[in-house]
Amino acid sequence: MVGKEEIYQLLREKGIWHEITEHPAVYNMAEMAQVDLPYPEADAKNLLVRDSKKRDYYLITVRGDKRVDLKEFRRQNQTRALTFASAEEMLDLLGLEPGSVTPLGLLNDAERRVTFCLDETFGAGESLIGVHPNDNTATLWLKVEDLLGLIRAHGNPVRLVPV
Repeated sequence: MVGKEEIYQLLREKGIWHEITEHPAVYNMAEMAQVDLPYPEADAKNLLVRDSKKRDYYLITVRGDKRVDLKEFRRQNQTRALTFASAEEMLDLLGLEPGSVTPLGLLNDAERRVTFCLDETFGAGESLIGVHPNDNTATLWLKVEDLLGLIRAHGNPVRLVPV
C-alpha cells in the first residue's frame, strides 16, 4: 500500500518538484477552508463515484470551490447512472478512508479499475494542483503534468474533462 511517506519518497526518487503543507486532519472542503494554504486557488476536491452496475469507477477531481453535477457528468461522458462509492469500495480500490481521497490513491489501484477524470480547468504544464498524499493531514502541491504523469505511468486511464 502506498501511503504518505511512500508518496514523498517516490517524488524525491523521481525528482518531481513538490511542496508540502502539513495541517490537522480535514474531512471535507468546509474544514479545508479553515486551513491557511499557500495556493488556495489550486486546492482540489475529489469524488469517487461508480456506475449503477458497480463496473466502472471514476475519480473526479475539480477545484475545491466547484460543485459537481453527476447527472451532467454522466451525460457528457456517456456513463450509466452514478452514485458515490462506499467507504468499503474506497478502501478496497484506493486503500483510502473517507476524507483522504486523492488522485495519488490511484497508485494503490492494482487492477487499474478507476478512471481518473480531471477537470480541464486545471490545465496542464506548470499549473499547480493541491491533493492529499494519501493522508488527510497534509496537502501536497504538484504540477498538474507531473500528477498526470504519475497516474499514467501506473496505468490508470486518465481523462481531462469539462466538469
